[in-house]
This record gives sequence, structure tokens and C-alpha cells, in this order.
Amino acid sequence: MVTWHERIPTVDEQRSLAAAVGWLDHFDWSSLGDALAGSRHGVVAIDDEGPVGVGRLVGDGVRYWYVQDVMVRPDEAGEGIATGIVERLLAWVRAHAPAEAVVGLFASPEAVGVYESLGFEAAVDDPLGMTRTVQGEARR
Repeated sequence: MVTWHERIPTVDEQRSLAAAVGWLDHFDWSSLGDALAGSRHGVVAIDDEGPVGVGRLVGDGVRYWYVQDVMVRPDEAGEGIATGIVERLLAWVRAHAPAEAVVGLFASPEAVGVYESLGFEAAVDDPLGMTRTVQGEARR
């Protein structure tokens, strides 16, 4: 049985799910604690074996929100865990955004259906989503 926890995942929970889905190379593990601390909100799904799924929100907390790092243990795929995580994140935005909010995300090909079922649409006529990697120089 899965229990839902409305909180930001720990580094260990994030690492556990990243390993399970093959995303260990998607994170800078030396700074992930700071990244998680900068999150607006998170959801962690846990069963008897540990974390089953995680997801979090980043953004300005007013108008722009971003669903980040939704991961579900592969043996639980198709059980509604990803949907449950995103539904809870969207509910949190509704409860905390002071006005109309824009919620964005990047979807893996396997997850497009989940997000479409929750009302997300590919922006065809809107500005094109773009990314760029910038090498940071800050040292702690």
C-alpha cells in the first residue's frame, strides 16, 4: 500500500528513484541537496520497500511553476503513482498561487500520456520551450 507524503524528497529518496529509472547521470549529486532545498513543494510516495515515486515543484511561487523530477519505480509503472504525484503538485499550486498560474514541464516520451491525461498540452502555437546548459563557476 502506498502512502503519500506532501514534502520535498530527500537526497537518498531522489537517488533511489534515479537509480531505479536509470537517471543517475541526470543529477549533480554534489549540489542536489541545495537544489531540493530550493524547491517550492514536493510529493513522495512510499510503500513497505521504500520510495515508490517522487516529484517536486520549482518556480517563482507566483505565476510560473515547473513540475520537476517526477520518477516512479519501474515495478510500479501503470499503477497511477505518477498521476497521483502530479495531481497533488497541481492541487498545491491551486492552493498557493495568488492568481492564474502557468505550470510547465518536460516529459519523457513514456510519460506524455500521463501529462496529457492531466490537461497538459504540447505548446504548438506558443513560444517554443528551449534549454541551454551553462557551466557554473560558483564554489562553496
